[in-house]
Amino acid sequence: MPSIAVILAAYNGRRWIQEQIESIFAQSDVDVTLFVSVDVSADGTEALVERMAAADSRIVVLPHGQRFGGAAPNFYRLVRDVDFAAFDYVALADQDDIWLRDKLSRACHVLAAAGADAYSSNATAFWPDGRQMLIKKSQPQVKWDFLFEAAGPGCTYVLSRKLALEIQQHLRCKWDEVQSIGLHDWLFYAYARAHGYRWVIDDFSGIQYRQHAHNQVGVNAGLKAFLHRFAKIANGWGLTQAAKIAHMAGVAGDPFISRWANGSRAGLLCLGLHCYQCRRRFRDQVFFLLSCVLLSVLGKRKQ
Repeated sequence: MPSIAVILAAYNGRRWIQEQIESIFAQSDVDVTLFVSVDVSADGTEALVERMAAADSRIVVLPHGQRFGGAAPNFYRLVRDVDFAAFDYVALADQDDIWLRDKLSRACHVLAAAGADAYSSNATAFWPDGRQMLIKKSQPQVKWDFLFEAAGPGCTYVLSRKLALEIQQHLRCKWDEVQSIGLHDWLFYAYARAHGYRWVIDDFSGIQYRQHAHNQVGVNAGLKAFLHRFAKIANGWGLTQAAKIAHMAGVAGDPFISRWANGSRAGLLCLGLHCYQCRRRFRDQVFFLLSCVLLSVLGKRKQ
């Protein structure tokens, strides 16, 4: 069976983390070891995962006491500190989802069949009131989408050992720089695509993606999510993150990127005209074009 290191970043997750871990160990036809890093919590998450680790040797808990302030720095810590050398694949996990039994085995099969090094998929969001919604991320990849969006929820990612070790080495060399990048899943996708790794986005949902009031990054659905997204675009945060990710991924010198990375009006308008190369979904391409026009008018860029 394929051996998989699952890395899980937790923070105040006591309410849901046990169900998440149980679903990880219920995976079929794979051999899983779980590595958990807990941001300093106030709800007893550390004690719970320590008890679970004491009862199951497949759970490895990294030393407690660090304050990360977000999921991305916590995942960076996991990637930096966990030894991936003995595993075939590395998978990312949130603390509050539920995995279907064939989530990992399907990912391994798809990767092997495609000769690819990275996998992600759609997800099924669910809410406490019983609502469910398919989060479709499997639109065809385009030339520059990796600079402007992730390959789906990070909790669907499965990476080959080769790619995981390369990303690990890169993070170790760029440790201070990577702390300014707020979305780890976006960065990992960008690094893989920029370095020629084949990434498969599967038209399949193997995860119940829990939505609640404390999601750091949830589903982009509803007025509140739209306004939050709009604010990040209007203040230039998204463009700045894209430029930083391009630099981290080693493609900042490409003429296409250098035209807009400084936030010039002409560069932003040019970027908007390339919207079809920057987002996978048509609706997002239209929104991207309008956002570039708005930014060119506002002239804002958040550092």
